[in-house]
Amino acid sequence: MTTTMHGAIAPSETTHHPDLRLFGLIVFLCSEGMLFFGLFAAYLTFRAVATEWPPEGTPELELLLPGINTIILVSSSFVIHQADEAIKENKLAAVRGWFLATFVMGAIFIAGQVYEYAHLEFGLTSHLFGSTFYILTGFHGLHVLIGLTLIAAVLARSLKPGHYTEHSHFGIAAASIYWHFVDVIWIVLFLLLYLL
Repeated sequence: MTTTMHGAIAPSETTHHPDLRLFGLIVFLCSEGMLFFGLFAAYLTFRAVATEWPPEGTPELELLLPGINTIILVSSSFVIHQADEAIKENKLAAVRGWFLATFVMGAIFIAGQVYEYAHLEFGLTSHLFGSTFYILTGFHGLHVLIGLTLIAAVLARSLKPGHYTEHSHFGIAAASIYWHFVDVIWIVLFLLLYLL
């Protein structure tokens, strides 16, 4: 430590600061989880007090496309996990392959959601069920798009030699953790909206 001319202690160049990025990511995901929890609670409250849910005349939600979408998204968690394992062995080409596969699976999920929106027989303002359906699935879809952006950023950075190694790969870990979070939220959403 050295002293500045104002008497304050300045850190020396050898001072080690703990890496709090992972802690920051966990805190961020907890806050996002609470936001989703609030939306889930609102949905369940609306459903509990409604005389009929969904309202009479609302067509039943199709299960085939959302079911396929769910399988794709949940499977993508296993795919991105392989990238986490590959970087620990410094297999960067494998990391790129797994991340690219995850990106494609996420993009298919979004395309499936857009297709479903285009073919639903109710809209955002049709009734309370429609509003909550679009808010919940749309907010989750936004998080998937953010996840795809993170995955694309990791892929781009992986092209820079030495950016990711078995000892330095926070970007890969952060994108993977975020993606797992998105997948868990979708499982809850699928159960609430389509199965219960």
